[in-house]
Amino acid sequence: MSAHLSYGRVNLNILREAARKELREFLDKCGGSKAIVWDEYLTGPFGLIAQYSLLKEHEVEKMFTLKGGRLPAADVKNIIFFVRPRLELMDIIAENVISEDKMHSPRDFHILFVPRRSMLCEQRLKEQGVLGSFINIDEYILDLIPYDGDLLSMESEGAFRECYLESDQTSLYHTAKGLMTLQALYGTIPQIFGKGECARHVANMMLRMKREFAGSQTQILPVFDSLLLLDRNVDLLTPLATQLTYEGLIDEVYGITNGYVKLPPEKFSAQKKQGEAGKDLPTEPKKMQLNSAEELYAEIRDKNFNGVGAALSKKAKIISAAFEERHSAKTVGEIKQFVSQLPHMQAARSSLANHTSIAELIKDITTSEAFFDNLTVEQEFMTGVDTDKVNTYIEDCIAQKDPLIKILRLVCMQSVCNNGLKQKLLDYYKREILQTYGYEHMLTLNNLEKTGLLKPQTSTRNNYPTIRKTLKLWMEDANEQNPNDISYVYSGYAPLSIRLTQVLARPGWRSIEEVLKMLPGPHFEERQQLPAGLHKKRKDCRRPRQPVTLLLNKLSY
Repeated sequence: MSAHLSYGRVNLNILREAARKELREFLDKCGGSKAIVWDEYLTGPFGLIAQYSLLKEHEVEKMFTLKGGRLPAADVKNIIFFVRPRLELMDIIAENVISEDKMHSPRDFHILFVPRRSMLCEQRLKEQGVLGSFINIDEYILDLIPYDGDLLSMESEGAFRECYLESDQTSLYHTAKGLMTLQALYGTIPQIFGKGECARHVANMMLRMKREFAGSQTQILPVFDSLLLLDRNVDLLTPLATQLTYEGLIDEVYGITNGYVKLPPEKFSAQKKQGEAGKDLPTEPKKMQLNSAEELYAEIRDKNFNGVGAALSKKAKIISAAFEERHSAKTVGEIKQFVSQLPHMQAARSSLANHTSIAELIKDITTSEAFFDNLTVEQEFMTGVDTDKVNTYIEDCIAQKDPLIKILRLVCMQSVCNNGLKQKLLDYYKREILQTYGYEHMLTLNNLEKTGLLKPQTSTRNNYPTIRKTLKLWMEDANEQNPNDISYVYSGYAPLSIRLTQVLARPGWRSIEEVLKMLPGPHFEERQQLPAGLHKKRKDCRRPRQPVTLLLNKLSY
């Protein structure tokens, strides 16, 4: 299940095992049978850490979703609430506990806050009259969750809104704590680079925490050579653009949540046998896990979608040839060898069938006129074409009442690529959107302005063309089939955050000082001293290898 976490340059399975160990220790503290009541939002992230089998091993007999009213019947000694520190969830817990208390159930109640306990939440429970000797409170620190061999996530979907709209920096503290956990497991990161106000805050908190724990540092050789912290508002353009890799398009069309995607079932229904023609097709969506544990998915996930068809065709020929080998197996040894390979071959054939079906679903969309027109406008904005005037395609989409999220992405992209929109143009778009989609979206537009995604032009100088040329954000000859540059992922556009990472690696940010000044927030560099005794050990153990950089692209939205 977790082998794919150890395939990358860094063994992220160590992080997962540390999280599982803490979970086991907590469950063992609650002696006797248990029922877990889940904050539904947490079930996905926890599924990446521990499956139900692990919970069962530690006497978890029932699991329920947190909801108002009485808890479902469960003859267990412990009721454990796994929840985020949200006030509204405390009210539901209080309702659950009070209803159980009235039934005089001899049970122990536990609240496990994820990722940290909250005094405000405890105060709310106290006000509700349920915070007493019969309810135990603890915390489960789950900050950075390993998704794949090269990917960690905080699963903090509201972080951008909290930081840029609500001035709530709680997520920055969780980020700093998560990075300290990483350093405890993988060694002190010698160099920290960053760009942006939030990045600066995270670095400051990390350095302060390091000073506080100076006497208890682990003697681990650093796995990461450097850490790069980037604020989301440094690169607002990339998340607005339509993703064009295989995995990216699956996410665009169907949405990938906690490593799973739900797909239309009819494409995956088994071939109907004779006499079953009248039976209904399945109606439940097909849920598929997507990670590098699957050989084929690992191979095609990052390919530009235009290169996926050829890769699937090549794989089909290899699998077909492998099955044909059974005809040439003559001796007992050869037959035995073929049989031993059969399960792997059948799994590969099933995987191929699934991904061929997904690719067909995606192709139906990418070959449509609407997709092509949308992509054309995006690429015009990226290359600086007509960013300062009303876009007729956006007008037409509003007139046809296309999904509002599509309209907002395009208008925000035009704003970002033009350093804001002239007031007259901005007012026109706002008026058209409000008259078509409803005046309740006045708040939506106001929030987009506050976060900088949509803004009036306050200066005649547009820095985006300079940034685009200096960092080579647009490559005319992007090779989608056999790429040699990151621009292939958007068929020409190279993500700004990736370009900053590449320049930092070679030749360094000093070569782009002027461009860095054009981007929001300070840029900085910090050095962390390694624990005494590790310097010599690091020199002795230094072996030729590429440096490993941990990129924390903060606050996706």
